[in-house]
Amino acid sequence: MATPLGDFLRLARAGFVLAREGVVSRIDPAMLPPGSEPLFAVAKLIERRGPASSAARLGAAISRLGPSYVKLGQFLATRPDVVGAQLARDLETLQDRMPPFPQEVAERTIVRNFDQPASVVYQRLGPPLAAASIAQVHQGEVSDPDGTVRKVAVKVLRPDVQRRFRIDLSSFYRAARLGERASPEGQRLRLVAIVDTLARSVAMEMDLRLEAAALSELAQNTQAEPDFRVPAVDWDRTGREVLTTEWIDGIKLNDLEGLRAAGHDLPAIGRIVMQSFLRHALRDGFFHADMHPGNLFVDPDGRLVAVDCGIMGRLGLKERRFLAEILYGFITRNWKRTAEVHFEAGYVPAHHSVEDFAQAIRAIGEPIYSRRADQISMAKLLTLLFEVTALFDMKTRPELLLLQKTMVVVEGVARSLDPQLDMWKTSEPVVRNWIERNLGPVGRIEEVAHGVSAIGRSLQSLPDLIAQGQRIADQLDAATRHGLTLAPETTEAIGRAEGRGNRWMSIALWVIVVLLAFNLLT
Repeated sequence: MATPLGDFLRLARAGFVLAREGVVSRIDPAMLPPGSEPLFAVAKLIERRGPASSAARLGAAISRLGPSYVKLGQFLATRPDVVGAQLARDLETLQDRMPPFPQEVAERTIVRNFDQPASVVYQRLGPPLAAASIAQVHQGEVSDPDGTVRKVAVKVLRPDVQRRFRIDLSSFYRAARLGERASPEGQRLRLVAIVDTLARSVAMEMDLRLEAAALSELAQNTQAEPDFRVPAVDWDRTGREVLTTEWIDGIKLNDLEGLRAAGHDLPAIGRIVMQSFLRHALRDGFFHADMHPGNLFVDPDGRLVAVDCGIMGRLGLKERRFLAEILYGFITRNWKRTAEVHFEAGYVPAHHSVEDFAQAIRAIGEPIYSRRADQISMAKLLTLLFEVTALFDMKTRPELLLLQKTMVVVEGVARSLDPQLDMWKTSEPVVRNWIERNLGPVGRIEEVAHGVSAIGRSLQSLPDLIAQGQRIADQLDAATRHGLTLAPETTEAIGRAEGRGNRWMSIALWVIVVLLAFNLLT
């Protein structure tokens, strides 16, 4: 059970491990909360000296702390404003690799989910091929009713992972609340909201039926796309702790030599990666939010295949419009419109000047036009944009965190395939199509139609609302016609409180009575 003392002890241990590996001393001093300087001075004293790179030592520290910290580290990679630019870059490379758990433990989990031995559920279940913080993957074989044997991927949840995450999240919440109370900057960064987003993401990942549903939804959204797909779900062999999907025989995107040897066009694949992500985010508002190279394959037909849909991002229409107009504003150098979008979305308080904000955005955008396409980072530009908005009291938008994180990863993958890739030219058709479709004449007509439909639904419910109001009025009239009568339970409660001499209970009950009388008579 999580307790305040336990939370502080766990946080102290985490602080020691991070300080020992030199992670704490690499935080930008300008970001230190007031009064914390002595603690960071102590952290430097206990730092272990050694030849290992900063990224390697960071990975070692996070791995020692366990799966919850792996997820937290990946999440903080999206927040250079919290941990500093250099540390955020190191966190971007943090891999979700953990030691596998024993085969017999995985087989017991399968029995618990299907009430059958693993040898009955699967014709064959191989040893673990990859292990991450939440689950590990095995290759299996199943036999169809017609006798066909096919390979499947079997994902099995780690034992006791839910309890571990629940305890560690309690510590994260305590640290976030402490950070928000300690400084106004902590409140602006909305540290508790960051942990909220992490908690929701992890909760979704720890029920593999939800990942199966995400795969199904993404497959439905992309069924007409000739260059992108996801593996099919085997629903008969899927439960809360076990997910079975089609086995993908493809080449991972980080195997560049293998892709070239197979005759694939690497620059074309880079464009597919970038455009697929933007298409799913803008068109569907539902996108794969963990698109690192280990989760992306190219199948023999040249299609991009995304696996591991444990982390998915969702954007409402407001957020999609914000993203599209921001990107299009930078593409067309329309700084005034880019600024106005922030105000229209309510992201920047209205007391600020649109012109001043447009000037700040111009300071970010103009320099990119003096650089080559391969020197322009869309992801880092958005990161700078979010940093500038801090000057204008723009609070952290939790719904945009996964978007920003995924864009950083997607851009890195696309550039590894084609270092000369022009991110803006690649993005422009997708963004333009969405704006023309949703903000052009057709989109306006649909908005009007939706408005008329909403008014129609309201008019249909109007008689029920009037009848309900009349019933409430009749009840109030009956209750006050002969004076206010207290319910027997209320008078008995007052009598018991007075009989015990409980003055404060009596006062509280009488206050409730007076307020009730006032509400009924006014």
